[in-house]
Amino acid sequence: MKALTLWQPWASLIVVGAKPFEFRGWKAPRSAIGQRLVIHASARPMRASEIRDIVDHLKFGGANAAATCLHVDAALDLLMPLYHFKKPVGLPLSAGLGTAILGEPRNGIEIAVQEFGFPQEAEDELPGLPGFDSDRSEHANWGWPMLDIEKWDEPQPMRGAQGLWNWPGAAQFAEKL
Repeated sequence: MKALTLWQPWASLIVVGAKPFEFRGWKAPRSAIGQRLVIHASARPMRASEIRDIVDHLKFGGANAAATCLHVDAALDLLMPLYHFKKPVGLPLSAGLGTAILGEPRNGIEIAVQEFGFPQEAEDELPGLPGFDSDRSEHANWGWPMLDIEKWDEPQPMRGAQGLWNWPGAAQFAEKL
């Protein structure tokens, strides 16, 4: 099975159902579409400024909330307990969190407009649109739908990698622990 590593809180937002799309600058390989992927949280610590930016956009509402491409209530449930920390902790790092089936990738701006109600005429107003997971517009060209999410009861510690990588089978997993 392939795995996809994401920074926190984005990985946890996917497995709790708050982030239905992962935004990438590249279209997913055809061989991965329709396949189950492990959602893996990277080892990179969360940054307080990122948590605050996301929460502030969600709470401001309107186009700001729509631009996040998050389900507001589910995202706030996860993020509000982290909002006031100088060094947010509490979400797993360097671990598999669950799985999702990768859907057919779509244009990121179309997702923000069609799925979340972002006003298309304001497309150039907010940096990082859609998804705010980067301030580089080319980073969000493709929205990868995360479907049929299965959150694991316990995070599975594992070192990650960039891009899509092979999640070890049960025997290999036991060797790495």
